[in-house]
This record gives sequence, structure tokens and C-alpha cells, in this order.
Amino acid sequence: MKINRLAVRLCMCALVFFRALSLYADGKDSLSRKMIHMAGIDIKPAYIFPTHEFFAGNNATFAPIRKNLSVHLKYGFKFAPDTYFGRMYPHAVQGIGVGYNTFFHSSELGNPWSVYAFQTSRIASLTPRLSLDYEWNFGASFEWKKYDAESNPYNRVVGSKMNAYIHLSFLLNWQLDAQTNLRAGIGATHFSNGNTAYPNAGVNTFGASIGLTRYFGGTSRATLADGSSGIVRRPPFKPYVSYDLIVYGATRKKGVFPAEGNPVLVPGSFGILGLNFTPMYNFSRYFRAGVSVDAQYDESANISGYIANSVGQPDAETIKFYRPPFREQFAVGLSVRAEVVMPIFSINLGIGRNVICKGADTDSFYQVLALKTDITKNLFLHVGYQLHDFKDPNNLMLGLGFRFNAKGRE
Repeated sequence: MKINRLAVRLCMCALVFFRALSLYADGKDSLSRKMIHMAGIDIKPAYIFPTHEFFAGNNATFAPIRKNLSVHLKYGFKFAPDTYFGRMYPHAVQGIGVGYNTFFHSSELGNPWSVYAFQTSRIASLTPRLSLDYEWNFGASFEWKKYDAESNPYNRVVGSKMNAYIHLSFLLNWQLDAQTNLRAGIGATHFSNGNTAYPNAGVNTFGASIGLTRYFGGTSRATLADGSSGIVRRPPFKPYVSYDLIVYGATRKKGVFPAEGNPVLVPGSFGILGLNFTPMYNFSRYFRAGVSVDAQYDESANISGYIANSVGQPDAETIKFYRPPFREQFAVGLSVRAEVVMPIFSINLGIGRNVICKGADTDSFYQVLALKTDITKNLFLHVGYQLHDFKDPNNLMLGLGFRFNAKGRE
């Protein structure tokens, strides 16, 4: 059932992505409906960080697991230079990708594949044919071999067959000809399930990337090469303040540590409901920042102090709880937010601390990474991931947002 629920969420995200694609490409631009298409292939050898003893050698082969290799096929598009978004964001390419991973240890980890949305754009031009670019991937990975006490007891890293996939890379982009680019660089990848299943230690890699991209369509070969056609005239940008209101939910697993006994994984899942209100100052078309008020109710927070078993050592089958007071499961925090704004997608980063809270589980710093996908000018899909104390996974953040005072095309 967990896999089915996650698959449904992934399909919903895909539908929203294609809805946004058609909305931007077909109905929103009065100047042109043309797009420039891109096909690409990437090969990424990587090093696995030994963040868990499983990777250090405590596995069925008693040997370190250090290598990862993935191959990716991608389709993307950029807006033609005579469109609004083509003029405002001439180097932005967005699309979908499919990747295949091997950790050279399929017996305990499997060979997972991933499906994701991606976006890439230019950071700086170094020469007429060479630029420094970035690319992010955000999606899901499938076919992991998860932990099982009998058949896969050493793998206390991966607790679900489906996990989130997040990747960020920085690339040197060399234009071979007007339609073909060679890209090479470095990047980091994170796999985890957002505490929807246990264990969830996560898999983290860092490595190289090399690939080719080929562009199709457009009005001229020069346009395909650099995303512009001569002088790009952009209307002046006037800074303004917008306001994002986000409502999200998720589920999570929870482990507790009785005062005198062994850790216990609580059966079932706990619900999470949250709300963010974020005034943001739009410094430019590409960047906005602000301070967010973050409220969250976590049904699992601080239950360790309310174990009802008074005799003997509880286990997963016998453990019971009293319901903690609402004030120990509800917290309000303040976070500093920064957001990179591009066509269709925005990447939001936040660092904050709960200021209204009670109990060890909520009295903490938290960090947020979120992807916002525009559905309309005001409405967007929010897919986020929250950590606490800069190291421990907290929960997913799956919801909808509404942007007040969203500006149209200046």
C-alpha cells in the first residue's frame, strides 16, 4: 500500500508538470507558441559517502561499498527567443529524465531507476563557446532492495522500494556546434524516503558527470546555440513583495527509545499537517527572499515521554501510548527563505528554528528544501523535504500554495 500511495503522488506530480508545460507553452504566451526541444544523455560515476556502517563493510560481503554509476536519458525544452520566457530566461531548459543506477552491489541494494523533473540554466559565460551551468533533478527512484530482517538484514539504510531522488550539479557547457553541446562537471545526489518507512539512513553520492545534448527546432541555428537572437530587449524589472501561503501534509514513521530498554519502531504511520506563510521580496526576475512563519502539527512528536506500558519491556507489538498534549505536538517557527525563480519551477531553501514549542522533538533548528511548480500565475504545487539539526530527516512536505500579489509579465 505504501508503494501504491507514493506512486499515486508521483503520477499527480507528473500530471501537474505536463499541465504547467502546456499552460506555459500553449496558452500563456501571446507572441509565439514555439519551443526548442532538447534530447540528452549523461553518464555519472560517483563515490558513495560511508555515512552508515553498511557502506563501510558491515554487509553480506564484508567489503566496503564505494562505487555508483548511473546513466540518464532526458527530454527537455526551452522557450523560443521571440517568446516572453525565451527573452527573460534565454538559457533555461526544463524537462523530464529517466536514470538507471548501479551500486555494484545489487544483492542488497538492487539496481534502482529514477524518474524526475529537471531544470538547467547558465550561471556565467566564460568564453563565447564555454559557460558554467547548473542543473537540478527532483523525482523518485524505484526498485530498491529494502531492509528485511530475514532476507536482507544488513541493509539498515534503505527501508522502502521507492525513495525520493534529489541531485544538484555544476557543469562546464562547451558548444560543439550550433545544436550540440558537451557538458562535464561534478554533482551530489541524495536518496531517501522522508521517514515514510524505516530504516531511512539515506544514500548520498558525490561524483562526476559527462554528457551530450542536442537541440531541435527554432528559427535559426544561431538561436539554438545560445538561446538568443541578437540583442535581447527586456523590460525593466521593478522589485515588489509577494506572499506565499502553503498548506501541506505527509506521513512518517517513528522510533522511540524507552528509558530502560531497547529502541522500538512504532507500528503504523503518523500524520503531519503544516502551514507556511512567507512574505518574499522579489529582488529580480531570478531571485526572491524573505522570512517565513512555519506552523506544523506532528502526531508523532514527543510520544517517547508518554509510553503507557508500565510493566516489562515494550516491543512493536505491545507498545502503547497516551496522547501527548497538543502543545507538545504543535510548533511554530521562523525561517529565512531564499528562492531561485525560473520558468515553471522555483527552488526554495530555508533555515529556521521553532520559537513556540515544547519537548525535545520540536525544540530544534530545521532546514527546508522545496520545489514549487507553477500551475497558474497564483497557484503552485509544493514538494518539500525537511531536516532537523542539519543532519536528521524529519518529514516530507506535500501540498499546494497560493501566491498573493503575483506579478504578471512586466
